[in-house]
Amino acid sequence: MTTLDERAAARRPRPHRQPVRARPEHVLTPIALGVIAVLALWWHDTPAVTGFGDWLTNAGRITGLLAGFAAVVLVALMARIPALERGVGTDRLARWHAMGGRYMVGLVVAHALLIIWGYAVTAHTDVVHQTGTLLVSYPDVLMATVAAFLFVGVGVVSARAARRRMRYETWYYLHLYTYLAIALAFAHQFATGADFMTDLAARVLWAGLYIVVGALLVWYRFVMPLRAAFRYRMRVEGVYREAPGVVSVWVRGRHLDELRAEAGQFFRWRFLTRDLWSASNPYSLSAPPRSDMLRITVKTFGEHSGALSRLRPGTRVFAEGPYGAFTAGRRRRRKVLLLAGGVGITPIRALFETLPAEPGDLTLVYRATDWSDVVFQEELRRVAEIRGAALHYLVGSRRDLGGDPLSPAVLTRILPDLTAHDVYLCGPDGMVNAAKASLRQAGVPRRHIHHESFEF
Repeated sequence: MTTLDERAAARRPRPHRQPVRARPEHVLTPIALGVIAVLALWWHDTPAVTGFGDWLTNAGRITGLLAGFAAVVLVALMARIPALERGVGTDRLARWHAMGGRYMVGLVVAHALLIIWGYAVTAHTDVVHQTGTLLVSYPDVLMATVAAFLFVGVGVVSARAARRRMRYETWYYLHLYTYLAIALAFAHQFATGADFMTDLAARVLWAGLYIVVGALLVWYRFVMPLRAAFRYRMRVEGVYREAPGVVSVWVRGRHLDELRAEAGQFFRWRFLTRDLWSASNPYSLSAPPRSDMLRITVKTFGEHSGALSRLRPGTRVFAEGPYGAFTAGRRRRRKVLLLAGGVGITPIRALFETLPAEPGDLTLVYRATDWSDVVFQEELRRVAEIRGAALHYLVGSRRDLGGDPLSPAVLTRILPDLTAHDVYLCGPDGMVNAAKASLRQAGVPRRHIHHESFEF
């Protein structure tokens, strides 16, 4: 017979396991080993290289193999694998993805040019005639050409200058053409790739690599979000104005503690209205996650964020996540400075309430150009009072404040022992870059500066 204490313990919710967090070396090491394996594959299938044309052709083979491997890596980085998202961080993965994308486009272009040139030299013809011959005489080369143009096109629209001139939704849907390009390029590799035409083991391993990464993509980008939608049953609880052009959206759900969300993380939100259902946008939690409620706070930057102010209670919500490594887990020192700019206060606000710290060890500095842009004033005041934390506002233009409000002199005046702090930094890219430079000049080690970017 069970006792009352035993029955009460059985009803008590079981603690959730700590989520797995990968480290950067857990990602970079397999990538480096994969590059070595690709070069070994070429070496194994190349008994000899003779003549200038053969050298060019084999350089084309190497760049083609590396481009094919890079495509798999880029998809894996953006597959939203929880261990990578929580450990490495979405912003860092996005930067690696962007950098790798530039390398891959370069490899694709180099592959095409080197193959054409090498075949032309070997056939004693010109590159124009050889290009025509490859397009009409070799299987799947035309599809590969389409894939190459798609890769280049996506690379162009993803360049920073072009990216800033288009809506997030437009860039997102154009980016999806990458999957079509990868499928076309994969068919080309097996149809004409010298390393796969006669090497069954290479074909199996290469196909297996693509299948595994594709399965991860489908599972974490499609299956898990659908499963979560039915499990957590999220709906809009209410929308509240925080400041001009800034609203908070409260979302109610069930079993939300199972998400194991942490202050500082974000979700990709899809609100099932006629105008918003087709796009999922990243917004950080602006309050500590609860077992029945989550809150995001959004500033109007475009059509999607502007439409959130018109959401009605009861609207169904799909939320993918949580993502990001901008959490208490990055902390290395006892004292912490939270430095927010503009709407970057949203994840900082959640950390301000939950980050473990003794009275006097936690400081929040909030930078804004105008007091109308400042949100959560009463909440921040109350949290600072309860926790014994320091709260500083740097509000106004540089001219009004008499210089750079985030200069090393200003920061060290606020915190004379600044170098003894971990710094969590979030805000617009310009503010983040300037603040990082000031912190480094003030002597804060790079490893103690933790930041999150809004631009994925």
